[in-house]
Amino acid sequence: MKPMSRKPKINPEDSELFRTMVGPVRPVENDRVPPYRAPAKPIPRQTRLDERQVLRDMMSDEIDPSELETGEEMLFVRPGLQHGLLRKLRRGQFSVGAQLDLHGMTVPEARQALAEFLYQCQISRMQCVRIIHGKGHGSPHRLPVLKNKVNSWLQQRDEVLAFCSARPVDGGTGAVYVLIRRRG
Repeated sequence: MKPMSRKPKINPEDSELFRTMVGPVRPVENDRVPPYRAPAKPIPRQTRLDERQVLRDMMSDEIDPSELETGEEMLFVRPGLQHGLLRKLRRGQFSVGAQLDLHGMTVPEARQALAEFLYQCQISRMQCVRIIHGKGHGSPHRLPVLKNKVNSWLQQRDEVLAFCSARPVDGGTGAVYVLIRRRG
């Protein structure tokens, strides 16, 4: 077989005929062709849908009382906990495994009872419990002494993932739901 040469040999007469027929030429500087139409600007469809939904939600009459915040409500969440989990807790959607009623206890008694209760609940693998601290109506000056203490104590406990004031049927701002970390 005969090897092919890279450049075919052109007859000088054919080359002259080609140049005469084509005429004068100049090299192409840019071989890009502009698009037929300018590309459409991106439309932020999802952003617009989200904004419309927010407006609808703001104007709706459907109010979930568990989503409202008042100055009396207690709320705490460890960093990294899913927002949906907190929402379920606030709505009372967890089964309450046990409850502790601190009514009538002194501050030292309540602290000891709370520590023992949380320890036993974690050993028993309870996920959600209710602690009733009261609203302070029976205390001097009608101030919620135990409520403020419970708020502080629960935040200091490593086994507590989150807590929030209970729904009105479970004690409202006089009680808290507490999510407990599973023991490793």
